Amino acid sequence: MKYGPAMAFFAITVALPGIALFGQSAPRTVYVLPMSGGLDQFLAQWITREHVMQVVTDPKIADVVLTDRLGEAFEQKMAEIHPKDDKKSDSTAHNAFRSSNGRGTVFLVDAKSHVVLWSDYEKVRDSTSNETLNREAERIAKKLQISAR
Repeated sequence: MKYGPAMAFFAITVALPGIALFGQSAPRTVYVLPMSGGLDQFLAQWITREHVMQVVTDPKIADVVLTDRLGEAFEQKMAEIHPKDDKKSDSTAHNAFRSSNGRGTVFLVDAKSHVVLWSDYEKVRDSTSNETLNREAERIAKKLQISAR
C-alpha cells in the first residue's frame, strides 16, 4: 500500500511530541518514590497495567523517577541513590527549586541528569480514599502514556 504526503505528515506529527518529550528513546524503567497518601502504590499499579514503563523496585537501575516533590529533600534522596564521586558539586544547584505543598502534582525526572521530563497536576480531592487515589493514579498514568508515545 502506498502512502501519500498527507499520511507521512500525519505520522511525523504524531511521532514528534514523544520524541521532543523524551529525546530519541522513551524511558523504559521508572522508580516511583513514596508519595502523599500512598498514591505511589496506585501509580505503580497503573503504570504497569497500562504498559507505560516497567516499574522497578531498585532505584539504581531506573531510567526515570516519578515523584510528587522536588527540591532539597528530592535531591538528597537522589544523592543517596546515585552518590557522586565528585565532592566539588555545586551545592546551590539543588536549592534552586523548592517545592512545598505540591499536592496533586507529579514529576517525571531523569534519574541521571535530574531534568524534569514531564509533569502533571491532578486536582486533589478532600477524600484520600483508595477509590479516589486509584482514579487519580489511573488518569496520571494514562496522561503519561500519551506523552510517552
